[in-house]
Parts: sequence; structure tokens; C-alpha cells
Amino acid sequence: MKEADLYPPVKAYLQRQGYDVKGEVGAADVVGRRGDDLVIVELKLGFSLALFHQGIDRLAVTEDVYVAVPAGGKTKALRNNVKLARRLGLGVLTVRLRDGFVEALADPGPYAAKRLKKKKTQLLRAFDRLEGDPNAGGATRHGIVTGYRQDALKCARFLAVHGASKGAKVAEWAEVPVATRIMRENHYGWFEKVEKGVYGLSTAGHTALADWGDV
Repeated sequence: MKEADLYPPVKAYLQRQGYDVKGEVGAADVVGRRGDDLVIVELKLGFSLALFHQGIDRLAVTEDVYVAVPAGGKTKALRNNVKLARRLGLGVLTVRLRDGFVEALADPGPYAAKRLKKKKTQLLRAFDRLEGDPNAGGATRHGIVTGYRQDALKCARFLAVHGASKGAKVAEWAEVPVATRIMRENHYGWFEKVEKGVYGLSTAGHTALADWGDV
């Protein structure tokens, strides 16, 4: 596959919209002209920082700039690249080489990210739940320390001192309101159910307390 293979389908796509199209005009891969209107398309075999740089440079000539890549690839990566292109004001075309089908996944123009109140609320809760700054400078030797893990460690430390206890007692004394749920879910394998509503520390829990003593 060559970048040149993208040109005929892209040219035909623009011609159907009334543009007169030529390739390799100045520094641009593809230029379409319709009266005084110009559209520029930069062709690449995949998304890259260089492709976005080229697209940004072409915005100095016209606001209608697309980047074009072959269709296919990982859906999540494609969505992320399209999102980045939109933030930069670039359009995105994908070209299906087997039949020349061109699809516009985004059009050029100003773009403002949608603020998601739910995500902001979740981030604020995660911030408030995390005690101290255990991940300063990056992950600890154990990996990223979350508020959930800190709460699980509080429960484990309480059980190590007081022995098997009711979830309500752990929640009150260890100051972990969700203690019962954490011990019941037993996500890390640190707890074991002794009887209904009562939990103790497993062998893995004792090991974890020694291993996570610096957190």
C-alpha cells in the first residue's frame, strides 16, 4: 500500500462535491478548488503526530483541512484520533481501498469538548477519597494507589489488631463507611467470611499488610 493509492478515491470524493482537484500542489497532498473555496487533504497510511502537524500547518491556508487514512484499524484508537482531529479543527476521511469508498468521520471547524458533569463528579469523589498524595511523582512500587485500596488497607489493619469483626464495627472504628461491602466483595483476596456479617483477615491479607506497610 502506498499513500498514492488514497489519492484517486479522495479525488473522486471531492469531485462529486463540485471541486476541481489536483494532487501535490505546493506542500499539500491534495487541493480542491470550487470558486474561491479551497479544501486541502493530507494523505497518510496511518495516524501520526507528523500528520496532525501537517494538518495544522495547512490551516494557515484554509479552514477546510482534512486528514485521510485507510479505513479499518482499532476502533478505540480511531475514535481517539478523530477526537484529537476535531479538537484541532481538522476533518477526518477514511478510505476503503477495495472499493474506493470514502467516509467523512469528522468535518473541519471549531470544536468544543462536551463537559460531562458525571465524570467531573466521579473525579472529585476519587480526589476526596484518596488520603494524602500516595502517587506523588507517579505510581508507587506497588502500582497506582486508589482510595478503594486505602480503605481496604484500613479494614485489614483493623482486623489484624482486633481479629474477626462485624462489618458495622469495622466501618465505625476504621472510619470506612463501605467496609462491609469491601470485605464482602474481597477484591484483593485479603478477607474471609467467618459468619454472617463477620469478616476476618486471610493469609493474603496478612501478607498485604506487610507488603503495603509504606502506603
